[in-house]
Amino acid sequence: MACVRLHCWSDEPEESLMATRSRNSDRDRRPDNGSKHGPELPVMGAVSMDRRQALKVIAIAAATPTLVSCKPSKEAPEALLTSASTSNPKARGDAWDPDLLAPKVLWERSLTSDELQSLAVLCDVIIPADERSQSASQLGAHDFIDEWVSAPYEANQSDKIVVREGLVWLDSEADRRFGEATRFRELSPDQRIAICDEICYLPNARPELEDAALFFDKVRDLTSTAFWTTPEGMEDLQYVGNVPLPRWDPPPPEVLRHIGLE
Repeated sequence: MACVRLHCWSDEPEESLMATRSRNSDRDRRPDNGSKHGPELPVMGAVSMDRRQALKVIAIAAATPTLVSCKPSKEAPEALLTSASTSNPKARGDAWDPDLLAPKVLWERSLTSDELQSLAVLCDVIIPADERSQSASQLGAHDFIDEWVSAPYEANQSDKIVVREGLVWLDSEADRRFGEATRFRELSPDQRIAICDEICYLPNARPELEDAALFFDKVRDLTSTAFWTTPEGMEDLQYVGNVPLPRWDPPPPEVLRHIGLE
């Protein structure tokens, strides 16, 4: 089943050695005038870096101005542009300058109940329940996708079109293959997988199924984001980070010697 869990996880080909060398070469070309181009950061692997240097890098990165910004869609509701009371005096409290100390979802959900039912079934094809964890829909992946595609930003609004048209395609394909008026969510697990296997990997999809494959790729990415950012998903992934530590111990000397930092 090519579309289940980690199968067909990425459409990106493995980077060639030539591309890696080219990227590293570009990275190592630094401007001579540091004041003109901003502070120069230490390069990991090129110099020894202790904890103080690491904290310095983090501080410089935090102080660097953001280069991109979220752009509202043309149809953004006026309410999203209106500032609200915030616990952070430096935040406007609207959708483009939210209060991250007390985050709120400022937009209405846009997917219908019918669409959410079909989306939940598709999420469970991608990440079904097993002996390690619940399914994606049991952890609210379809609700996360609804919140995502309902956001007023242009990219999210484009994703909403992709998701809605893809759900319509799933029903039409189910009807074409398995009988009149058959919905995708009414199919057996094997029938659902038979459809998804043809669109789960874009390079292998037939030309007439490319749009459907792009839809599946989008939903798979959003489903995995929703699932593996929950406590249950992190446990399923056996992720051991994101936990406060009482102290910070540097890497042992043998590790530093192995990577050439000692």
